[in-house]
Amino acid sequence: MSATSIKVIIPAVNEEASIAKVIAEIPKNVSEIIVVNNGSSDNTKKKAQLAGATVLDEPNKGYGNACLRGLRYVAALEKSPDIIVFLDGDYSDFPEEMTKIIAPIIEEDFDLVIGARKSSLREKGSMTFPQRFGNALATNLMRLFFKSKFTDLGPFRAIKYNKLLSLKMQDRTYGWTVEMQLKALKQNLKYTEIPVRYKNRIGTSKVSGTLKGAILAGVKILSWIFKYSFK
Repeated sequence: MSATSIKVIIPAVNEEASIAKVIAEIPKNVSEIIVVNNGSSDNTKKKAQLAGATVLDEPNKGYGNACLRGLRYVAALEKSPDIIVFLDGDYSDFPEEMTKIIAPIIEEDFDLVIGARKSSLREKGSMTFPQRFGNALATNLMRLFFKSKFTDLGPFRAIKYNKLLSLKMQDRTYGWTVEMQLKALKQNLKYTEIPVRYKNRIGTSKVSGTLKGAILAGVKILSWIFKYSFK
């Protein structure tokens, strides 16, 4: 794995209490950790810099906006990475599990690997009812319309950089994860899921922690699914 160039993109909004913990536990074989400061009003940016990450500013709010900002930075680099890993900055994932998420790409030539938050591996209360319901609805619809084997829309994921470019990602808010999975299905990318542990996040969720956020996320996810179902 040491010969593979891996870059990690972490969208972050007001994660000053968690971001350094996330960075510290990322495996040392990654070539660069990129934190995208998505309009934080706290010390997220400073904490990430002190922890050794490259920090980019993206004032336009939205998970997708932050991910796209990270990808614009990567595209401008002299040398492209082999793999991009996306990881949240709230410490709900176990960053050290990145090794097993990347392994199917390196060892078995998979294009996309999703870290699936299996119920047996989740800490009690770590996923809210809107999250559980939204995941079940979205993945069941993908199974119905596309014969998909996805069971989760987990944000902890790895993808070959060249395959990610071929997806031409667009979503700027809540639909980023499902857009990636739908486009991967449409392009017949080789994908798999790896069960990962999941714990209660530090701080309050910007999406599932509010009724408005949960509703908007649900609408965006369903709109992507139905858009591709009738193409």
